[in-house]
Amino acid sequence: MAKKSKGLNSAKKLMSRRVQFRWKDSYFTRRALGLKKKSDPMKGSSQGSAIVLEKVQIEAKQPNSALRKCVKCQLVKTGKKITAFVPGDNAIKFIDEHDSVMVECLGGAKGRSKGDLSGIRFQVIKVNDQSLNALVKGKIEKGRR
Repeated sequence: MAKKSKGLNSAKKLMSRRVQFRWKDSYFTRRALGLKKKSDPMKGSSQGSAIVLEKVQIEAKQPNSALRKCVKCQLVKTGKKITAFVPGDNAIKFIDEHDSVMVECLGGAKGRSKGDLSGIRFQVIKVNDQSLNALVKGKIEKGRR
């Protein structure tokens, strides 16, 4: 790469080079082209409601060995299918097929998957408008629908 221009009339050259080389920065490119919103199934929102399609178990990545309880669900807003992690001991027992669930982002680096869960970016926080955490702790019972 050539040296930086210096001198009286170098401002235009410096500015044009800055514009050109900004596109090499991945953070700038993603922001300028709106790639986060385009690829995000939630379309930029932090939470969204979904309908449970099926319960699944996903193996944890090495060196851990476990079957993490998850649900495959379809977002109401966009119609896209996602897999969401169900946190808590025996929390999966409070979720049935065709239940309405509220999902939120897990909070991994750059919005990606977190911990030993490969490809899972969301977690369940509510089931049929009732807090999953309160259901697990036994503070409330699951409502009839």
